[in-house]
Amino acid sequence: MSFRFLYIICLLLTSSMILNAQEAPLRIGVVGLSHGHVGWILNTKDRKDIKVVGFAESNQELVEKYAKEYDYPLQMFYSSIEEMINSTKPEAVTAFGDIYSHLGVVQSCAPKGIHVMVEKPLAVNLDHAKQMEALAIKHGIHLLTNFETSWYPTNHKAVELLRKGTIGDLRRVVIRDGHRGPKKIGVSKEFLNWLTDPVLNGGGAITDFGCYGTNLMTWIQEGKKPNSVTAITQQLQPQNNPNVDDEATIILTYDNATAVLEPSWNWPIGRKDMEIYGLTGAIYADNRYDLRVRTAKGYDEYNEQVYKLEDSGEAHEDPFAYLEGVVRKKIKMKPYDLYSLENNMIAMEILDAAIRSAKLKKTIELK
Repeated sequence: MSFRFLYIICLLLTSSMILNAQEAPLRIGVVGLSHGHVGWILNTKDRKDIKVVGFAESNQELVEKYAKEYDYPLQMFYSSIEEMINSTKPEAVTAFGDIYSHLGVVQSCAPKGIHVMVEKPLAVNLDHAKQMEALAIKHGIHLLTNFETSWYPTNHKAVELLRKGTIGDLRRVVIRDGHRGPKKIGVSKEFLNWLTDPVLNGGGAITDFGCYGTNLMTWIQEGKKPNSVTAITQQLQPQNNPNVDDEATIILTYDNATAVLEPSWNWPIGRKDMEIYGLTGAIYADNRYDLRVRTAKGYDEYNEQVYKLEDSGEAHEDPFAYLEGVVRKKIKMKPYDLYSLENNMIAMEILDAAIRSAKLKKTIELK
């Protein structure tokens, strides 16, 4: 056998190994099972782009419940994040516990070079967010935040139309998010316990749903912070939410525009919608797929164009595909992308100001 022939064989084997390594699914560890959104990651067993390799959860009742419901072997569940990481060697971790625990997840993962994606909001408060940001930068990991509204084709189409000048210069945005309240819609006891805990969730509706608006506005404004934040909170269901607010209104002022965010656990019908008003028209993102564009005509008349959108298949519409794309360097996040750390640090600063405004009963100026 000639040296040339052996050389060619080695090249082929090396190329095959590189190709296989590139095609291998992203190894993901899951930390926490108490979040009501955890079903999103539990339902990924048949995917080729990602592979769940282990879970960290100390609540044995939850472990047994989800292991049985989603047909995962009990050997995949560990009582601590350290044990799960050491045994399964994940490339990335997704956090599905309470918001207070997000900092601990990053503290465990960042020094090991493990990327992290948390459920919204980024952190329980601004201090935790700053610590998480410092760790992510120091250790060179990606730290993503997953919002359901990041997936919506209507939100992306609305902002595309705005930036094209379809409705003229931006003047006002109204963002409404929420439902009847966690107890009324029947979330699990584990989820309810921390959602209504001011320490573990950082607040009630203002945190749970106010973060959507701060994230979207930071994206719309391309990272520009509001000049001021004014918020009021109420407790309209003291019997269901005795320790936290369940109603909030947040007003943000920018140089040439205003935003009104309306997070609530008192909406009769669950909603995540956005209205964008310009000088010559308005865009209504009614839900994930229904969009209306109205162009002013006279005093109170208008021309209306109605869109029925579909999922485009782009990675941002699937948080785990997006995570895989970012980690594998197929996707380069823009600075104020909805998932990005830059966006969510500003979103947390706005949310922190809103919570302080409501407590102090005064407007907070952001310098």
